[in-house]
Amino acid sequence: MPISLVVILLVLFLGVSLQTSEALDPFACDPEDGTSRNFPFCQVKLPIQSRVSDLIGRMTLQEKVGLLVNDAAAVPRLGIKGYEWWSEALHGVSNVGPGTQFGGAFPGATSFPQVITTAASFNATLWEAIGRVVSDEARAMFNGGVAGLTYWSPNVNIFRDPRWGRGQETPGEDPVVVGKYAASYVRGLQGNDGDRLKVAACCKHFTAYDLDNWNGVDRFHFNAQVSKQDMEDTFDVPFRMCVKEGKVASVMCSYNQVNGIPTCADPKLLKKTVRGRWKLDGYIVSDCNSVGVYYSQQHYTTTPEEAAADAIKAGHNLCLDLDCGPFLVQHTEDAVKKGLLNEAEINNALLNTLTVQMRLGMFDGEPSSKPYGNLGPKDVCTPAHQELALEAARQGIVLLKNHGPSLPLSTRHHQSIAIIGPNSNVTVTMIGNYAGVACGYTTPLQGIERYAKTIYQQGCADVACVSDQQFDVAMDAARQTDATVLVMGLDQSIEAESRDRTELLLPGRQQELISKVAAASKGPTILVLMSGGPIDVSFAENDPKIGGIVWVGYPGQAGGAAISDVLFGTTNPGGKLPMTWYPQDYVTNLPMTNMAMRPSKSNGYPGRTYRFYKGKVVYPFGHGISYTNFVHSIASAPTMVSVPLDGHRQASRNATISGKAIRVTHARCNRLSFGVQVDVKNTGSMDGTHTLLVYSKPPAGHWAPLKQLVAFKKMHVAVGTQQRVGINVHVCKFLSVVDKSGIRRIPMGAHSLHIGDVKHSVSLQASIIGVIKS
Repeated sequence: MPISLVVILLVLFLGVSLQTSEALDPFACDPEDGTSRNFPFCQVKLPIQSRVSDLIGRMTLQEKVGLLVNDAAAVPRLGIKGYEWWSEALHGVSNVGPGTQFGGAFPGATSFPQVITTAASFNATLWEAIGRVVSDEARAMFNGGVAGLTYWSPNVNIFRDPRWGRGQETPGEDPVVVGKYAASYVRGLQGNDGDRLKVAACCKHFTAYDLDNWNGVDRFHFNAQVSKQDMEDTFDVPFRMCVKEGKVASVMCSYNQVNGIPTCADPKLLKKTVRGRWKLDGYIVSDCNSVGVYYSQQHYTTTPEEAAADAIKAGHNLCLDLDCGPFLVQHTEDAVKKGLLNEAEINNALLNTLTVQMRLGMFDGEPSSKPYGNLGPKDVCTPAHQELALEAARQGIVLLKNHGPSLPLSTRHHQSIAIIGPNSNVTVTMIGNYAGVACGYTTPLQGIERYAKTIYQQGCADVACVSDQQFDVAMDAARQTDATVLVMGLDQSIEAESRDRTELLLPGRQQELISKVAAASKGPTILVLMSGGPIDVSFAENDPKIGGIVWVGYPGQAGGAAISDVLFGTTNPGGKLPMTWYPQDYVTNLPMTNMAMRPSKSNGYPGRTYRFYKGKVVYPFGHGISYTNFVHSIASAPTMVSVPLDGHRQASRNATISGKAIRVTHARCNRLSFGVQVDVKNTGSMDGTHTLLVYSKPPAGHWAPLKQLVAFKKMHVAVGTQQRVGINVHVCKFLSVVDKSGIRRIPMGAHSLHIGDVKHSVSLQASIIGVIKS
């Protein structure tokens, strides 16, 4: 049986190796350097703010400008080495950024499933555990001199349009799920050592960024037109949760403009929102070369010096602290000389970046003296880490169809398997994009070979599937075996950064291959789909010859083992779709450039995501079935909740009238929540892990969503047993909606909670505290 996550985490906790690589020379404040070690900025006992101020005060303008870019220059006279800020750790330590290199003592790192797959687990505990493992391996590699400590991950943009090539990097389409993922993964990466950081994470790309290259429009020229309502209700939510709940050390602004202003030069977004309202404790970095982009491609400023000045201050407001790219190091000094910028404003930017480096311990002298200095090569790709990658893949697999049921397969009745398809024996395809070098791979073919004899045929040379030359031999294999598994779908040639899809159908002649093999198959036919984005497989859903459909996303280095464990019932699938699967005709006349979330009857605009779209779907958000059956019942829940209003605010005298929507800022939100107790019973024939999704349908209102997810929980329920689960619903956070002016309000009246097939109504009633001013 698979090792439980609890055991994995215990092993992770107890099994940290004391082995270390060769000692890394200190980044700064070398205890053997008799000059620099005596500077106040090297005194660990002093407050970090005092140390940073001392350091900034010792640098020349030229030295300061050299620190404004990702490949920050050394300051030899102060004993400070150069530093590469750009490293990536989306789902494992990656070598996409120049700050990380594999080889020697570190040939690879644990490659977890792509984020969209891990999100399908709906397991926040798992998300944080993965973050802890990734940061262990990142620190080990830093100690070995082959990685940095600043990781520009995770990607917490909303998967708004199903064609987006980078949707695979995100936790899906629901703002609350994406925000919860962001906060959980960031906590895992950054650790819980108070003000100190294990590594520094970064939530990107702020904001309204979800188009790369579609129909002649690219991310470098796109101006996203976003309403105040959609900004507050959708696009801001994950970033706010990342900053306020995850305490992330960095936010990255995006390439695109929002309502005519480049995000990296917009003081309303960066100064007022990220720093002001959300109180970011860290630095803001540009997406790579985005400052150069808004000068040379968007023509937002007339001179490069103006672009540099706008990046750093945008009027009198501090915007960027760090430029990924050379632009600021090339033009900032000239901007100062022309009076567009002053040195104090550069100091403010350095205050934020240097503080993060101080929090990482980079100015504390010998690395081995730090809390994580004992991590080394033997703490990378450990058996426990690789087992967690396998467990994450198992939890992220979603069973979409099981007619018959056809699954799970039996080692007794299905002793021979035809495994067919261009993704049947892939390795790097399984780890998606922004991946590093995996510890090793188990392909789907290798996984299935552990359970049965196999006949393997590709069917298509690759996922483009332009030829039917291999169809006949694939059909012959299906005729000879007890069952057929088709591993089809997409890869980075179809969906990737800078590559959006034009349609939702399977590429080339894949559909034809699937249908012909299914028709020829002697035994049950199972379709396994590897992809980041949704695919219109209506034909397979409606084909009685296709007994099962399984979506595995990009399942990481252990993907093949996880797939076979699910197909043969060693693992009971419990994943749920984190995004809606639309039919092809949904996107036929829908431009990716239309950012509106809500539908419009006047122009036939359908709306986006399960929260606002109510048309036909292939599979809905949250869909995912099991080999067993779960029954829900509500054990206890309130029928009425009082919402106390502060009468000393400018609250309306009509606030107590049912049907009104109260400003969140007028309610006393602290501890304004209620509990719901849900009983989940396993009435089937197999133990299983269940994903409990709790939705709220607000009172009718033209600007409210159709429904919204307010809570989710993961639990294991044995056959014939019942688990009671407590759900806490925070009224201001999860039962509020946003009006057309972008103001978050709490609708009074009946809110309907949906838990599986069970519904429960909770009436919110305002109560006035204090005196209302007229």
